[in-house]
Amino acid sequence: MIDKKAIEQFVEKELDGTQYFLVGVNVTGANEIKIDIDSFESVDIDFCVSLTRSIEERFPREPEDYELEVGSAGLTSPFRVRKQYEKNLGNEVEVLARDGKKYTGILAEAGDDGFAIVSTVKEKPEGAKRPVEVTKQFDFRYDAVNSVKYVFRF
Repeated sequence: MIDKKAIEQFVEKELDGTQYFLVGVNVTGANEIKIDIDSFESVDIDFCVSLTRSIEERFPREPEDYELEVGSAGLTSPFRVRKQYEKNLGNEVEVLARDGKKYTGILAEAGDDGFAIVSTVKEKPEGAKRPVEVTKQFDFRYDAVNSVKYVFRF
């Protein structure tokens, strides 16, 4: 079976000094390897082809036959690494917290341990007859959410 750590290290080295960063490597028991990369700009298919060739040179198919897919992390895929949060600062995101609650708001901060979104919510002030819209910041730890996704609107 292909060594996932060895592939991750090789891909990180190949991406060093480029605009790209590694989002994830998945290796199945059937030797199917899926590598997701991202960028603060866009992911170029020619770069994916070049990276695929570099991987195939470093890890020849002769000893172990494998299937390899290198591509973009995807616009609607959940965030998996901090750089994806940094890339989406100022964009609208949807957060699914571990307690099952959903939050939607603008990604305002991305730090070492967590992130924050700013959202407009309706609250009824004490003594008021009707709820009013209030802007609130919600802070989350990375390990306290199930998923965070970019909100794609037409």
